[in-house]
Amino acid sequence: MSFSLKNVISIKDFSKDDINFILKQAEEMEPVARSQKMSQTMAGKILGMMFYEPSTRTRLSFETSMKRLGGGVIGFAETGASSVTKGENLADTTRMVAEYADALVIRHNLEGAARYVSDIVDVPVINAGDGAGQHPTQTLLDLYTMKRVFGKIKGLNVALIGDLKYGRTVHSLSYALGMFGAKMSFVSPPELRMPQETLHDLKGANAVTQETNDINNVLDEVDVLYVTRIQKERFPDPEEYLRIKGAYLINSELLKGKDLIVMHPLPRVDEITPDVDDTKYGKYFEQAFYGVPVRMALLDALIKSFE
Repeated sequence: MSFSLKNVISIKDFSKDDINFILKQAEEMEPVARSQKMSQTMAGKILGMMFYEPSTRTRLSFETSMKRLGGGVIGFAETGASSVTKGENLADTTRMVAEYADALVIRHNLEGAARYVSDIVDVPVINAGDGAGQHPTQTLLDLYTMKRVFGKIKGLNVALIGDLKYGRTVHSLSYALGMFGAKMSFVSPPELRMPQETLHDLKGANAVTQETNDINNVLDEVDVLYVTRIQKERFPDPEEYLRIKGAYLINSELLKGKDLIVMHPLPRVDEITPDVDDTKYGKYFEQAFYGVPVRMALLDALIKSFE
């Protein structure tokens, strides 16, 4: 197996072989991610980080991944610490960071920003989230989590719950789950349904899906509850957000006797209660850790392909 991509912008750009390559490499990277082994495969390499939106797990896991591989990290975690505050545009900022780095990671509020950036620089670009668009590296770690827990992805029944309209994580994940032959249940308020274009694409790929607004309709048949928060920052109308906030609440009582796991891209607000954290169901902190070996595998493959 080999990895064919020069940039990581959308999960749609991945072939099944590309994803399998990263998942296999991530498994080999896991002992390094856990400090059980050392690696210097990225010694002398620099990763440039450009985060125009807040991030905790994605930013820190990318930094950790590069450092675990023996490389260095530069960049900014918020625009107030960069020349963006002086009016510098995205193109100029990107070109400057690319002069200092061997690869770029960018998170931006505008959908399409990562692809635009990849067209103007000569180093690999990784999309760490673009508005309500895509979040491909989150999808890779989500798939890795499912494979580590169940030993497979094909045939799993996954319920995607919450904000399916604005949630970039579920947009990316649904495409990948369809590619691997998983069944999907979309659970959301009517106002936050999965976008029609996504449903159309999944139907064209012969993915097996169903929609409901009642979580009780899927609890007895799914292997994974993939919960997302209702994203206040994506709502153009604050009143719409307040009407929908708290539509679904996952607690230990709801899960009692069920044969499933609960995943979440984090951060959570109030959609999963703390009493789930230490149960056999809660896998979201383990899921967050898996972002390190997955992103290690991705950085290693991308940067080596440019050498």
